[in-house]
Amino acid sequence: MLEKQIRETVKYIKGKTGILPEAAIVLGSGLGGFADSLEDAVILPYEEIPGFAVSMAPGHKGQMVLGKKKGRYVLCLQGRFHYYEGYTMAQIVYPVRVIKALGTPKLILTNSCGGLNPNFKPGDFMLITDHINFMGANPLTGPNEDWLGCRFPDMTKAYNQELAGKARACAKTLSIDLKEGVYVGYGGPSFETPAEIRMFQMLGGSAVGMSTVPEVIAASHCGLEVLALSCITNLAAGILDQPLSGEEVIETAGKAGRKFTELLEKIVEII
Repeated sequence: MLEKQIRETVKYIKGKTGILPEAAIVLGSGLGGFADSLEDAVILPYEEIPGFAVSMAPGHKGQMVLGKKKGRYVLCLQGRFHYYEGYTMAQIVYPVRVIKALGTPKLILTNSCGGLNPNFKPGDFMLITDHINFMGANPLTGPNEDWLGCRFPDMTKAYNQELAGKARACAKTLSIDLKEGVYVGYGGPSFETPAEIRMFQMLGGSAVGMSTVPEVIAASHCGLEVLALSCITNLAAGILDQPLSGEEVIETAGKAGRKFTELLEKIVEII
């Protein structure tokens, strides 16, 4: 049933554009500006794509944009689906599986998140080198989709080292201080408590957010090469003596958007 639905989605997308994307990019909260710069863009609202849910999170336009950047064809998702919106894990990772079925080999995931490392500051960018799944669920739960991948996929190299090396090189070229660390996936929608933040720090977490981890698991399962980048929009609960807000996340991501777009453009150019 899932395979049939994905094939229908792929058929719809291919029917709207002849583009075969060389890379796909999921753009997180406040980071959708990259897709607006694509040349010869074809825009597909999520509500018109068979099988897609509708993104309801603030700062997410909820549309697929296919076009050209730096001479390469890319597929951008302006917005994702979140566990806290009430979607199932299968719905959350459906776009990842569609990307695989389209024949696109590389997936770049981006997000806005809170910093656990006290040396981070709002506006910093972080290369995700590993993650901790604290969301209480896994997108591979249930019958395995053998046509996508094996029952027990190895997550040791979920984050592609070659792509990570290219991201480091791009950041260096642009004089961007690209941090690195472990991303903690948290279900939300409430922000974490100070006690939870202290626990995540003890476990080795560098940043915490409410997305990305399910997508990485599904991408690893089906054999996509994954690069993941975070924009640190705030320091997590208890690090600073001030309340957290979703508005702060979107505002900070928006301010960092131009530099983030420059980094993505450079990465797309060389991958």
